[in-house]
Amino acid sequence: MDIFTDIRFIVCIVYLVIVNIIAFIAYGVDKQKARRGRWRISENTLLLLAVLGGSIGAIWGMKAFHHKTKKATFSVGLPVILILQIILLAAFVGLGYFRII
Repeated sequence: MDIFTDIRFIVCIVYLVIVNIIAFIAYGVDKQKARRGRWRISENTLLLLAVLGGSIGAIWGMKAFHHKTKKATFSVGLPVILILQIILLAAFVGLGYFRII
């Protein structure tokens, strides 16, 4: 069985795509709410989306909407979360959870 027919891999990819789209949209929605002075999405929720696998979408949303770029929690924290997720993925591959080759 190769990686592209492994159901675990496919489910993980679908999950990551969805959570990253949600994170990206959340940053855009929060920016619009900030501009209009409306009730905002909490910073904890935005960070949680990144921790749950949406770090790339969160980083793209932060850059695309110029949102939370001056806050160290986001400008430093999101890349750190992404690096930790890459390390976790490498661990899963190393443990044989996913077969790359």
